[in-house]
Amino acid sequence: MRIRFLAAATALALVSLTAAAQTASDRTLRIIVPFAPGGGVDVVARAFAQQVSRVLGQSAIVENRPGASGNIGADVVGKSAPDGLTVLFSASTFVVNPVVAAQKPPFDPIRDFSGIALIAKGPLLFITNPATGQSLQEFLANAKARPEAHNLATGGYGSAGHLGAESFKLRGGLSIPVLLYKGTAPAFTDLVGGQISGIFDPLVTSLPLARSGKVRALALAGPSRSPLAPDVPTFAEAGMPGFEFFTWYGLWGPGTLPPAVAGNLEKAVASVSASPEFIKWLESQGLEPGRLAGAQFVDFSRKEQAMYADIVRNGNIQKQ
Repeated sequence: MRIRFLAAATALALVSLTAAAQTASDRTLRIIVPFAPGGGVDVVARAFAQQVSRVLGQSAIVENRPGASGNIGADVVGKSAPDGLTVLFSASTFVVNPVVAAQKPPFDPIRDFSGIALIAKGPLLFITNPATGQSLQEFLANAKARPEAHNLATGGYGSAGHLGAESFKLRGGLSIPVLLYKGTAPAFTDLVGGQISGIFDPLVTSLPLARSGKVRALALAGPSRSPLAPDVPTFAEAGMPGFEFFTWYGLWGPGTLPPAVAGNLEKAVASVSASPEFIKWLESQGLEPGRLAGAQFVDFSRKEQAMYADIVRNGNIQKQ
């Protein structure tokens, strides 16, 4: 009986050790994307999921929960268990919504969520219909001379492209409208057709259209030229110093996420950001690793929200 008891105890101990060792690999990381599949946020999230799965040694799946300008997916994460297995992957719109939406979301993105890390960021490209001018200064002069014949467009209310356009209007002293489209594709069609004068959009989607010759790339809203478009000047080089505007993607957890759990996720993101494979992929999309985590990322988000609020206020933008 003693031998059988010891054998049983040993077996139980081995089972417990094996279970503990497999805890991380047996659990799946749910990455909630609050938008439909195929969009920019979804594409970056899936590339990130593949890399973070390798780093963590566990499965990572992207789950699309679109609706209400991203609030439905965010609410899922906000109400999830604080175990680090459900996180939100979203864009700048997550922190913009409270300052641009007529009806505020039922949560505060900074107060009610744990900011884990800035995953990636990239400058917007300003593309225009060729008839509006061959340079940024010529576009500005023409738009001021004939404001009734010029406009800008955005494929999403509250998006980086939208607020970038509004900020450009303020900096350039323009009194032209920003038209809201249901997606970038129809806006691009009207840009080529001449119904739209210009659009701010990420490099990965706007540069191919510019390379086709159907539209003109006038300036890049970043601190330096992009290797993807070395012939396109920055706004500073084109005569508007200090104008920079980015699209960016971040990772958040529920507000009750324990510091140790958040720390493990931050370390995993840091490893992904240092991966040559991920860096190369980001560069092909006109992006770069964010390299901000924890308190630094929260501070970045707070400053971005304040900047967007200033644009909405100074531009007298009607909330929707």
